[in-house]
Amino acid sequence: MIIKLSAKKREVFGKKLAKNRLAGELPVIVYGGKAKAESFLVDTIEFKKVLTQAGESSIIALDCAGVNKDALIHEVQVHPINGEPVHADFLVVDKNKPIVVSVPLIFEGVAPAVKLGGNLVKVLHEVEIEALPKDLPHDLKIDISVLTDLDSQILIKDIVLPAGVTMQNEAEEVVASISEAGETVVEEAVEAVDLSAIEVEKKGKKEEEEVAE
Repeated sequence: MIIKLSAKKREVFGKKLAKNRLAGELPVIVYGGKAKAESFLVDTIEFKKVLTQAGESSIIALDCAGVNKDALIHEVQVHPINGEPVHADFLVVDKNKPIVVSVPLIFEGVAPAVKLGGNLVKVLHEVEIEALPKDLPHDLKIDISVLTDLDSQILIKDIVLPAGVTMQNEAEEVVASISEAGETVVEEAVEAVDLSAIEVEKKGKKEEEEVAE
């Protein structure tokens, strides 16, 4: 399924964008490839739908004021209070060049070892892969039903990858494991990204967005 999103050219910046945001428009920057960074507006509701569908690892057919581009949602800046998106970056990709992205892990099934008194420990929640844009998966499924005893583990090398996808994590890295009941386990925390603090000035782009109060 092709995920589509339309964008219109943007002529206003900074505090002047408050009116656009109130009108349901999200300012975005599109960059990558040989073209210079360009500023656009997208419908905020449509953007949130696309973000749910595509995440940051699926290609979007982005209509940039009549010019079609294949892009990834690269970064999203949200309001520090209400959590609504206030700005987003799109990275244009070349269909013929492989790229490295992080994809989420989806754990499925039931671990039999839990019934034996073990604790399921999800060590990783995402991994890095490399693939051509057309081969990028939205996520990777992890079947935890293979965790049958108290010393069971799932390693990176156990993950079944779609055709054309290469894993970038170390093969022996632990994805999930079983610990005995009563054992103190520190599960690797998913680092919370302070999106409200993300600077728009990245990869040669100039600071140009101010979050409306």
